[in-house]
Amino acid sequence: MSVTPAERMAAVLRPVIPELGALARSRPGTLSLAQGMVSWGPPPQALAALAQAAADPLGIDRDRYGAVEGDPELLATIGEHLRGAYGVELEQSTLLVTAGSNMAFNALAQVLCAAPPQPPSELILPLPYYFNHVMAIQLAGGVPVLVDAGLVPDPDRLEQAITPRTRAIVTISPNNPSGVVMPPATLAAINDLCARHGLLHISDEAYAAFVHGSTPHVSPGSRPGSSGHTVTIHSLSKAYGMAGWRLGFMAAPRTLAQALAQVQDTVLICPPRLLQRAALAALQAGPSWCAPRVAALDRRRRLLLQAVADQRRAGLPVRLLIEPDGAFYALLQVEAAAAGALTGDALMRRLVLEHGVAVLCGESFGLDPGQSGGPVLRLSYGLLQEPELEQALARLFAGISALLDGGAPG
Repeated sequence: MSVTPAERMAAVLRPVIPELGALARSRPGTLSLAQGMVSWGPPPQALAALAQAAADPLGIDRDRYGAVEGDPELLATIGEHLRGAYGVELEQSTLLVTAGSNMAFNALAQVLCAAPPQPPSELILPLPYYFNHVMAIQLAGGVPVLVDAGLVPDPDRLEQAITPRTRAIVTISPNNPSGVVMPPATLAAINDLCARHGLLHISDEAYAAFVHGSTPHVSPGSRPGSSGHTVTIHSLSKAYGMAGWRLGFMAAPRTLAQALAQVQDTVLICPPRLLQRAALAALQAGPSWCAPRVAALDRRRRLLLQAVADQRRAGLPVRLLIEPDGAFYALLQVEAAAAGALTGDALMRRLVLEHGVAVLCGESFGLDPGQSGGPVLRLSYGLLQEPELEQALARLFAGISALLDGGAPG
């Protein structure tokens, strides 16, 4: 076949999760500390609502297209959820139901990024980034501007990266991949920075329910007057255990409504109507349904923290870049002097193939081993129950020890 992908695709970041998944499948029995999922499924109310809607085709016109932004009843519930749980200001906002929060970000990238022959638009991403954000910007023809502003981003460093082509600053809190809950004052400063420069503040809050420490999650969209320049993105994949359902939503400035609707109509036409009924029931179950499940994750977080501390005391040259207090992630670094030529990517591949434990490499999130003090691995403790988590951590640390000792590939 003579038809090949467009040249621009060569510049788009390659997704690491499918590649790692293929490696894990080649090693049966692999335990995963890689993919960002929880161990529970949806609220029973969501399953019941789906079954009821499927059995009643006339009740929601399930076989017909719906509104491009989502069905009115779900949109009303989303508005109540954002205002009630997070205090998000919606006076100048439009709401849009999407196929997961990734689709919400992709739609924003399509709307914000100028196409040639205009100069490419820029979106500022603090390091470490979330790789799907980078990919969405690149696919839209924009430039992700990656700023080493610290794991808790320094607003002054972000401001220094602003150019006439900048359209937005992106934050993720609680953070993927670091697990950090960003202080409210930091997010407020970034939000004010965006307002002063006429930029959007894109606030990815897919992990808003996952707070384990003393720092609360405060949405930038809750600031008075913020709705005209703030996008708040949420997902049902995490707290509601609906990763495979692909349901998310966002509140965006009303000035973007028409353009977002154009993207949505092109890609999705309308959110799947049966799944919207399930989303409605899940949100009606509400944060009180999620809370005990999220709280139980803190035991796993502490198990991970203790395991790292024990390994350090035993002499293994590893450390956490920062203590995670949100989401269900942690960044583990192997000290450069001990790692030698080993990269995070090499560790990732050899750990899954030789030791049966899957993790993600820091390079997938923009962390260069040479600049960050050694190779970094992102650990996710959301999917495994405690006995499996203990086993996975044992494999991880045994594998790192063996690889640092120069073990030959198996």
